[in-house]
Amino acid sequence: MIDGIQPLQLLWFLLIALLFIIFFFTEGFDYGVGMATRLIARNDRERRLMVRTIGPIWDANEVWLITAGGAMFASFSAWYASLFSGYYILLFLTLFSLIIRGVSFEFSSHAESRKGFNFWNWALFFGSLLAPFFLCMMFGSLIQGVPMDAQGNMSLGFWNIVNWLSIVTAVAGVLLCLIHGLNFLRLRIDDPELSRHAQSLNNKLYIIAYIGEVVFALLVIFQTDFFEKRPISSICITIAIVVFTILSQIFNHSDHQAWAFIFSGLTLAGVVTLLFNGLFPNVLIAQNPAHTISIAKAANGALTLQVMTIVACILLPIALAYIIWTYYIFRHRVKLDDISDSFM
Repeated sequence: MIDGIQPLQLLWFLLIALLFIIFFFTEGFDYGVGMATRLIARNDRERRLMVRTIGPIWDANEVWLITAGGAMFASFSAWYASLFSGYYILLFLTLFSLIIRGVSFEFSSHAESRKGFNFWNWALFFGSLLAPFFLCMMFGSLIQGVPMDAQGNMSLGFWNIVNWLSIVTAVAGVLLCLIHGLNFLRLRIDDPELSRHAQSLNNKLYIIAYIGEVVFALLVIFQTDFFEKRPISSICITIAIVVFTILSQIFNHSDHQAWAFIFSGLTLAGVVTLLFNGLFPNVLIAQNPAHTISIAKAANGALTLQVMTIVACILLPIALAYIIWTYYIFRHRVKLDDISDSFM
């Protein structure tokens, strides 16, 4: 046992961390593509082309967030209750952003005028920008330690949620999603001109990303106990994040599209890994150390975890097979010639 943590408790903590990693790797490029529709597309046909690249898979990617929330509820109900009640407003705003983003796909595809299409395309843009912003802001807030009583009730003030670390985390998350999305676009479109626009914008964004990563690392060092509590692993993960970003930029510049995409995804995965590594062996850090909720304290009963493990072993392979099959079916590049400029 590690710090009194039972094997199944550790397994489910790692599984939830993995689910968030997969979510940001997959849904991250979805968000990036949604933002890119208003940043590099020159007309409605190009916007339709870009939406077409994620149209068949965006909802499958969101399953990972739902699964992570469900796994948290089933295995660590105390964590779920405190987190969702304390950050209710941020999670509500995230959900609202996901809703307007989700309906924009359907309504824009059935738009009867250019005005209607533009309205729903702007909804896609803002939904894709705000969802990762609010979600990353929550992560940036909770890793600093929150005002929480012995029963796990949070009393968050404005500055507990909106502060330098939470804002930088939110902006960095949005920026990394945009970079990841532009790399995905270059993999999925058969349009040299639009691909060059994506490559050119990314070359500029990587420079901003380096600045953001340095500021983020400094804030994590001075406003959390990550590097004090777990210095070796925190330093290694931070270095890995920077290395992944450098490799992604190199491959983007040299036109190795698949590798650029993989390493931009690994950058996002590295950030999530850093956050969960810093939280361990806790799930929520209180300003009063006596009220901090540990993995062992938050975990549900042994029987519940055993049943959930059996269910996960059955359902996760099925979900993975379905998602992999979906990606395989829609693996071909999308051409601009296949996109109509007409409205229904």
